[in-house]
Amino acid sequence: MSEPSRPFLSAQWRNLIMVTYAVDAARIIDRVPAGTTLDSWRGQALVSLVGFHFLDTKVLGAPVPFHQDFEEVNLRFYVRRVAPPDEDVRRGVVFIRELVPRPVVGGMARLLYREPYQVVPMRSNVQSGPPPEVEYQWNSTGRWCTVAASGVGEGSEPSPGSLEEFLTVRHWGYNGEPGKETLEYRIDHPRWRVWHARNTRVDCDPEALGGKELANQLTTPMSALIMDGSAVTIHWRSQVAP
Repeated sequence: MSEPSRPFLSAQWRNLIMVTYAVDAARIIDRVPAGTTLDSWRGQALVSLVGFHFLDTKVLGAPVPFHQDFEEVNLRFYVRRVAPPDEDVRRGVVFIRELVPRPVVGGMARLLYREPYQVVPMRSNVQSGPPPEVEYQWNSTGRWCTVAASGVGEGSEPSPGSLEEFLTVRHWGYNGEPGKETLEYRIDHPRWRVWHARNTRVDCDPEALGGKELANQLTTPMSALIMDGSAVTIHWRSQVAP
């Protein structure tokens, strides 16, 4: 299926924070979309809590009034797909939960891409540095939740084969539900500059983000990173052949 010349969505993703947890693969295996397989880092399944700024957002090349600049926080895990006919390995992500403060964005993503968006009040505080300091907050359970950290050192592009590359070089998104075809879409962006993080703080209701099966898995992070971000293009979705 060929993709149209115009992207579905273009934006800047900036001031990213990514806090990653090692989890029992059995807790997320039922969420893996058909046609993909769970991707692991040295045999370990990972789930990441990510916060960032959506800036200069355009849908079909045009800005949506009052929806250009906003925060997003999401919880995601990692999959891959071997795509015919060239057996191309596509490393991607599956979203467990996505939080935004703008109803049009969340509504379009749910309708067209079946993404698990929830519209909630959000706020942020970012000091660009270097090194950067970032804080994202959201209110989905009657209290303000937080993910925050500050960067350490100069920051650099992830080296080949590193955990940082595994987590951040992901150019595909997947969505699957029982009884429905899997959706796939391409996400274009260059490699981001990455800082290791210190003073990491996560204060939230993990069950509200990941459900009961993941709540006790999201306790002690194995990694915390900050990225500068870049321009991003999200292409039209297509169906993964069974």
